[in-house]
Amino acid sequence: MRFDEYKSLIFSDLYRIGGKKNLLELLKLIFFTTSSTYKYNFWLRTCRYIKEQKYLKSVLLPLCHLVYKHYCYKYGIDIPYTTDIGKGFYIGHFGSVVINESVKIGNNCNISNGVTIGQANRGEKKGTAIIEDNVYIAPGAKIIGSVTIGSNAAIGANAVVTKDIPPFGVAVGIPAKVISYEGSKGYINRTDYE
Repeated sequence: MRFDEYKSLIFSDLYRIGGKKNLLELLKLIFFTTSSTYKYNFWLRTCRYIKEQKYLKSVLLPLCHLVYKHYCYKYGIDIPYTTDIGKGFYIGHFGSVVINESVKIGNNCNISNGVTIGQANRGEKKGTAIIEDNVYIAPGAKIIGSVTIGSNAAIGANAVVTKDIPPFGVAVGIPAKVISYEGSKGYINRTDYE
């Protein structure tokens, strides 16, 4: 990952939170705000960037990893920093967010508290999910196995997804079923960071 890609990721995440993407806002959220999930995002992205730098990783990665792990425990979020996550990643509330490192997440994804995106170890859907762009995942939702959540989809609260959800699909229930095609419009905000 190049520095300009890293910078684009941290500032797109920042913009999704408050509509600002400047250094002053970044420093405010990192050093002076006590309950921002952006701190977690920042250290998640920073660890990934430093791990891919030949000369920085041996010196800075242990320190960054320590800070990152602190926020994992503080906020109750377990997303390995090696997970492939697109721009504009937004975690609405901290607490009980678990995502398998093999999951692929597109741009502008909203994750709520209590969300699990896990791996199926057997059966037809063995593997992990692909979450496309502009997807909203409500509190308590579970996405298990090799499923694709289409762009602009919305997953309802406490839904258990074990099958593919088409683009613009709104899925609810256990097991999750598509009840409409109104999608995630209104849930995914501030995507004009480019």
